[in-house]
Amino acid sequence: MTDPASERRRMAAVLANKGVLKSPWLRGAVETIPRERFLHPGVFLDEGRTWRPVTALGTAPDEWLKIAYSVDTLTTQLNGNLTADRAGEPVVGVPTSSSTDPTTVIRMIEALDLTAGHRVLEIGTGTGYSTALMCHYLGEDNVTTVEVDPQVAARADAALESVGHSTWTVTGDGLLGHPHRAPYDRVIATCAVRRIPYTWVRQTKPGGIVLSTVGSWPWGTGLAKVTVGDNGTAEGAIIARSSFMQARSQTVTPLAGDLSARTAYADSKRPALVSPLVLEEWMPAFLAQLAAPGAQFVRAARSDGSPLRYLFDPERESFVEFISDGESWTVRQGGPVALWDDIERSLVAWQDAGAPDIDAVRLRVTDQSHVYWIDDCPSLRLEHRLA
Repeated sequence: MTDPASERRRMAAVLANKGVLKSPWLRGAVETIPRERFLHPGVFLDEGRTWRPVTALGTAPDEWLKIAYSVDTLTTQLNGNLTADRAGEPVVGVPTSSSTDPTTVIRMIEALDLTAGHRVLEIGTGTGYSTALMCHYLGEDNVTTVEVDPQVAARADAALESVGHSTWTVTGDGLLGHPHRAPYDRVIATCAVRRIPYTWVRQTKPGGIVLSTVGSWPWGTGLAKVTVGDNGTAEGAIIARSSFMQARSQTVTPLAGDLSARTAYADSKRPALVSPLVLEEWMPAFLAQLAAPGAQFVRAARSDGSPLRYLFDPERESFVEFISDGESWTVRQGGPVALWDDIERSLVAWQDAGAPDIDAVRLRVTDQSHVYWIDDCPSLRLEHRLA
């Protein structure tokens, strides 16, 4: 029979060999905290078009441990309420909670630069596994974690109790932080946000760090790490590519209905200077989200198989339709905002700068705005004013 402790040591070795797990204290936590305790009542395994439910009680112990220490993201909830113990057969659904792959979890915790005595606010408890890793080092009184879903929070709290950590598990909107226990030395978000809420900055000590994935698409999002200054602003950089489920209150509703009807009346039509296919690449997609916050990129095809690409911004009642003509594209735009003009301007400036990767992007957060830029590229500066 497989020994859970040996599986933890094996996973720690894999993470260390990847160059992700570096801190001795964190390796000790990985080798101590049983990830399988945080997966109850079960997980959903991706089988392409369906999700197969797997539970601890219905699976051989060795197989369950193999799943738990597979270094994969394990989906624990679908559609905001369905757990594996309530699904007897493969189901169709949208993941709404998960145990993030340990590579990402460890990389983010390492990026926090934690030292003994730090007080941490975690946004998005999820299963509670990352909470437990931090509690192992900092102590349960120094970790506050906020989860918006009451059922998810209850399961995480039970799992944390089972491994001996009675930490501050709060059910609420993590975008508001948790002012009751502020200020914090570190804030870490395990969900993606359109922009870093200023409440997190306000609840962080000067010199403290806020770490969060920014963006609203399933791809093209970046891990932002900012340091809070004495003047209440925070400045830093996008340090890596990162992908997380969106914060519940910012989840995008997929567009439905007849797309041709949505794009029937255009205000302008012109050749595209940049192919919309670049939006399927990570860095251009990130820039597009900065240039047109709220826009959704939609991929479709005509009955003959020819590609169609769209951008829709429902809040600003604007759209872009891209029509392929061999290797060139025509842009049709409608609504009060010329979405593609803004995005294309950023993409051209980025290409002129030598197409740097996402870790070249810097950002500054204030109570009035978010500003993104790339050094030595003055034409690529994107500012979001807060209403």
